[in-house]
Amino acid sequence: MPEQRRSRQRTRSRDDEAPIIPILARKVREVEAKAQGGKVGPTNRTKFQVIALLMREERARVKADPEISDATRAELLKRLDGIAQILAKTAARDTSLITLLEPDASVGAVAQRFRRDWLIESGAELTPDELIITREPEAAPVVAENQVVPQSVKSRQLANPFLAPDFSRAAAPVVPVRRLANWELLSPLFKSFEYGSGGQAATMELPEAPTIDRLSPKGMELMNHQARFVESVRQGHRTFLLADEPGLGKTAQSVLAASVADAYPLLAVVPNVVKMNWAREVERWTPHRRATVIHGDGDTLDAFADVVIVNYDVLDRHRSWLGTLGFRGMVVDEAHFIKNLQSQRSKHVLALSERIRQTTPGGNPLLMALTGTPLINDVDDFRAIWQYLGWINGDKPAPALLAKLEESGLTPADMGFYAEARAAVIDMGIVRRRKVDVATDLPAKRIADLPVELDDDLGRSIRQAERELGYRLRDRFLALVSSRGLSLGQLDEDQFDGFVRAVAHAELEESKAAKSGDNVFTMVRKIGQAKAALAADYAAQLARSVGKVVFFAKHIDVMDAAEETFAKRELKSVSLRGDQSAVARQAAIDAFNNDPDVSIAVCSLTAAGVGVNLQAASNVVLAELSWTAAEQTQAIDRVHRIGQEEPVTAWRIIAAHTIDAKIAELIDSKQGLAARALDGSDDEAVAADSVQQNALAHLLRQAIDGSL
Repeated sequence: MPEQRRSRQRTRSRDDEAPIIPILARKVREVEAKAQGGKVGPTNRTKFQVIALLMREERARVKADPEISDATRAELLKRLDGIAQILAKTAARDTSLITLLEPDASVGAVAQRFRRDWLIESGAELTPDELIITREPEAAPVVAENQVVPQSVKSRQLANPFLAPDFSRAAAPVVPVRRLANWELLSPLFKSFEYGSGGQAATMELPEAPTIDRLSPKGMELMNHQARFVESVRQGHRTFLLADEPGLGKTAQSVLAASVADAYPLLAVVPNVVKMNWAREVERWTPHRRATVIHGDGDTLDAFADVVIVNYDVLDRHRSWLGTLGFRGMVVDEAHFIKNLQSQRSKHVLALSERIRQTTPGGNPLLMALTGTPLINDVDDFRAIWQYLGWINGDKPAPALLAKLEESGLTPADMGFYAEARAAVIDMGIVRRRKVDVATDLPAKRIADLPVELDDDLGRSIRQAERELGYRLRDRFLALVSSRGLSLGQLDEDQFDGFVRAVAHAELEESKAAKSGDNVFTMVRKIGQAKAALAADYAAQLARSVGKVVFFAKHIDVMDAAEETFAKRELKSVSLRGDQSAVARQAAIDAFNNDPDVSIAVCSLTAAGVGVNLQAASNVVLAELSWTAAEQTQAIDRVHRIGQEEPVTAWRIIAAHTIDAKIAELIDSKQGLAARALDGSDDEAVAADSVQQNALAHLLRQAIDGSL
């Protein structure tokens, strides 16, 4: 949407020199009402951006129009200032909106459509260019300069230099668009999950499991929920968001799904920490198939294998030749890793999935996205996964999904549309089962908080640093209030909350770029260091009394301190870190699960929080807190998974009377999003503000009321 000044012919009356202003005033009140409710969804975020853009255009027009009298001009500018104030107040409530006001903020097709429709409603006569909605092409993924072609791939290409010609690829179906022709649909689709379901879990209807399990190798057996998923694939369904809770055997399901669909060769894109386990699972569940793992430049790759396993970190290096191997299926494990559509990681995954759709006979490959935590911050996290699965094309539903929406006979203006839209997306292939529903024999899981007092010199310095940070935030807050010509006593509740969030947001952005000084990130790290010995001591006591323990931390120095404590206690431990090779990491996992002399696994939250099986333990110690509820859940579910025979307890070590306690509370409040969108809960979903920002806001409020 160009932001240049345009002179438009308008239908004018003496009473209304600027007919767009009443429309903007009405729209900005709608967005403000949503912000007051604590949540500004995708549609209203777009409206917010368009209001700001049109307001700037209208201000420029009013100032430059010679036909407007000085008195009328002053009145119109005053009305525009009123709209600007509401925008500012709304952005203070939801500071993530501030980025939409930047001059270089990208403007999508939905925003262009809103702008066009509102201008037409105002009576403006638009140019042909303004009437046509264009969408900027997405930037192609950057292919790494160090592209490699392993020798094994060259050998395969020489053995079979041409892919078999595909005569069966069907043309994309032509969907007769009637009711939905002029509707923006993606935002309502996201909103349908945001609203929840009134008790209906987000899982497609699956066939009953076969009476006899003819798929599992001798000595192994599928659980009923696993067999039902595989049977759905056998009957012909080909795209899935397999969102079973962590620990319900998603890897085994996808391996057997590839077998019954004959989706070979199969590409599996996985986190580095689990790629060796993936190869092992292929061998366990489909022993007649060969798996190969890409390490580094792929020197040990077997390009003739049935399953090619690559981790996200080296995908860019191998993407060129991966697109030529003729894969008929693709699995993306821990698919929430691609939630950022702008990341190169996501672009490589999406480019490969599109290539596989183009080359698979019939154009119907087996595509599976596996993640027990598909929603981290916002329902918009679905976007990249749906794009990967081919359910949407950019900002529009793909033909298959559009046809389902048309069949409903409803539009987003109808209240019943959202339930129908949610059901239509689920039927595309969302499968979500909870442990409590399908693994009735799985023991209980609980989270227990253990407050600890930091009464040493380090603890005292942390509390002093928290006070200083809170006072600094208070000074910024008072300066901001004063700059608006107000005093603290004059603020109503909404104004107070808005200023608090604005100050917390500004502080957070500065903290991300800071090289030194106390901020929310350094505070949390210091707290982790201060808790390290206490957490390790508690883990050692558990290991002595109840058996194996998994110890999670975020920072390397905390892991180092813990391992030093365990060595002093003469407890043997293994370590799972991000800098290990896949072979070394798998050896550590095997030692923990199988060697009775290994008592403790010291794990990085980021490197070992997904895809790792540590069920030899039933106790988890979280020495440091995560920033997201999903990361915490993933860590605990390394232990609470199929095969676990003991009740699982996660012990969160929390520094009392510090920001640590508030972070724990905020993490717990984040659980509502996935429960509402996926599990049929009617729990209120919290706003998508970051835990860091809310923690800073908490410190600021304490400083203002004198309780810090």
